[in-house]
Amino acid sequence: MKNEILRLLENNSRLSADEIAVMIGKDANEVEAAIKELEKKQVICGYNTLINWDHTDSNEVVTALIEVKVTPQRGEGFDRVAERIYQFNEVKSVYLMSGGFDFTVIIEGKTMKEVALFVGQKLAPLESVLSTSTHFVLKKYKDYGVVFEKEKKDERMVVSP
Repeated sequence: MKNEILRLLENNSRLSADEIAVMIGKDANEVEAAIKELEKKQVICGYNTLINWDHTDSNEVVTALIEVKVTPQRGEGFDRVAERIYQFNEVKSVYLMSGGFDFTVIIEGKTMKEVALFVGQKLAPLESVLSTSTHFVLKKYKDYGVVFEKEKKDERMVVSP
């Protein structure tokens, strides 16, 4: 039952316990108790709204993915370095990676210059950081399973002379 609840909430966090109960054929009180338990155990860590900022009149946000190579700290591994990085307000996500670099750090800023200053003044100078490589997001097509702009098909009928 818990996995069913998690899948439903992952796709739509606005669902109420009553709606979920109907969808999975359980009692609403049972569903509500399960959700509270999942929140307490930090299986459910928060409820976010995914916004396509390109369709708003708000100021633009620049998103960057930064590849970071680090030296793991003795006895702490990568965890201590990751903790130092995710403490910065600009940082939205930090992932430990396999392959040619150690972390993917996703940040947001108001301008490319602001992102560059973050990398140059805050991230790169950290003691464990060996190198960084910054990639700017130019356009989001799909994020967290949501397609932002579906292809618009011309539904008009072709008329030939």
